[in-house]
Amino acid sequence: MVELQVVGGPGIKPKPPHPAELVRDMGSKDLAGLNILFINMPLRESAKPNTPPQGPGLLAARTRQFGASVSIIDLNAYRIKDKVAGDKPNGRHLTQLEARQLLVDHMSKHGEPNIIALSGMITTLRWQEWTVSTCRKLVPDTFILSGGGLATEIKEGLFSWMPELDAVAHSEGDDILMVIAHEVWQSLNFGRDLADSPHCIGKISGRQRFLYSGDRPLDLDVLPFAAWDLLEKDVYGNPVLEWYIETPVWGMAANNSSAAPFSMKRSLTTVSSRGCPYECAFCYRGAQGERNWGMRSPENLVAEAQWLIDKYQIDFLGFPDDNFGVAKPRIRALPEAFKSLGGLRWGTHTRLDEAADERVDWMAEAGCIYIGFGAESASANMLERMKKGGFILRPRGAESNVLTRINGFDFPWTMVEGIKNCRRVGIHANCTWIMAYPGETLEDLKTSVAFILWQEELMTRGLTPGSTEYALAQSAVNKKMFVATAYPGTAMFNDPACRKTLTESFGITFGHDGEPVTNEALRSYVLELDDATKVMHNADGMALNFGAMPTEQFLLARDHVDSGQIERILNM
Repeated sequence: MVELQVVGGPGIKPKPPHPAELVRDMGSKDLAGLNILFINMPLRESAKPNTPPQGPGLLAARTRQFGASVSIIDLNAYRIKDKVAGDKPNGRHLTQLEARQLLVDHMSKHGEPNIIALSGMITTLRWQEWTVSTCRKLVPDTFILSGGGLATEIKEGLFSWMPELDAVAHSEGDDILMVIAHEVWQSLNFGRDLADSPHCIGKISGRQRFLYSGDRPLDLDVLPFAAWDLLEKDVYGNPVLEWYIETPVWGMAANNSSAAPFSMKRSLTTVSSRGCPYECAFCYRGAQGERNWGMRSPENLVAEAQWLIDKYQIDFLGFPDDNFGVAKPRIRALPEAFKSLGGLRWGTHTRLDEAADERVDWMAEAGCIYIGFGAESASANMLERMKKGGFILRPRGAESNVLTRINGFDFPWTMVEGIKNCRRVGIHANCTWIMAYPGETLEDLKTSVAFILWQEELMTRGLTPGSTEYALAQSAVNKKMFVATAYPGTAMFNDPACRKTLTESFGITFGHDGEPVTNEALRSYVLELDDATKVMHNADGMALNFGAMPTEQFLLARDHVDSGQIERILNM
């Protein structure tokens, strides 16, 4: 049995070791008898749940390696169609009463958990507050922690919003959760006082609180594959995992700002890399490695893909990485490595500048048929403001911006070439877009719209207008746009202009360290974060507009986007 070494004199806590140091010495029975429940939070009702919860799945498999008993409740899986759901096309979430009963019945079958670990993006605050409060009443002595996106962005500030919460674990959880589980195991079996943990930050509102810092696993290839067997059936016998498999990862049916001219019957996802070496101002990557980019080997990807084919008969595999194509050597190795998969179709995300070279040829040869590109804007001005210019505007070796003039607009050359290359090799290129980013003028927005319409013209070139093929190609070009949203922890959130708007609209204040004060004003703002395609409003009903367009003009443009008539923006 591994034990943490305590150093220093009385009252001096040891410096927390790197989580991997403890995990490296743990054995297959070191967590035997420990019962862990993972709870995944619901996301927006407007989209069908199409990707099973990777984080809980990976962490469940990891803790199971050391003898823990694990189970998963996935509150996001449920979309109920009944009279209560009304006209919601994809059904509704569980009500709080239904969710509470699910918790009760799950614990009745799997036993009272020693640890409850919540996972969810920052948009799940309302559900996390309810879940923590409910679980504390059901199992008063259970150690409850929050991890994932919300925990990583807000950190210890969550203790003031969720008084019943014991711990926050931020950043990557593969190793740090083993440390948490080990500490709880020692408390239960040896009577160790958890307050002696180097991760204890003292009492807040009368309760000992713990803040755990995650890290990058030393080798992503040695991690177990996600424990999808835990989602094959819920406590009522519902085929939760099958619901996910039968819902396309991408395409019109997914309703997630993706579009595709092909279909899939059985799909699953896995992450091939973590982190991102870039620093786009609107993006927060803290939960998945920040700018510390790391990848799994082609051989490891093939092993998991073959397992998913054999066990779940998938015909499409999605790699929803932030940036799949960073390392050319790995991309070059894919065609040979993926030969054994028998032509499995797959898709991923990467950058358009990385599609402007030979990488897409290798990806297509390996079976890739879909790439999602976070284009965000086709305006050079906006790309610079988003800190997304870089290689997008200045291809490797170029000293100044390289633009291509099409239909009276100047587009980044890499974006044009990336789209053309994908079409040439048979990969569908799906671009996502952001409007009303700080500094965006109507002319900037028109440039993005013009690029979308150019892509539509390219995709339909040579097809007969009115034909089925023409309609399919036309509909496969994404015309939806996200509204620029300032998420805590991003460079955008800390932009002076954004801060001014956030303070005026929501009363958010900032401390001497530049961080937002974790008070009711910030909580109210976070509770409003939901679907990034919607326009946010403050308590007075005022639309939140970070762009340079007058709000009336912004709302009119938004109406054109929502009605599927983006071409009308060119005439504004």
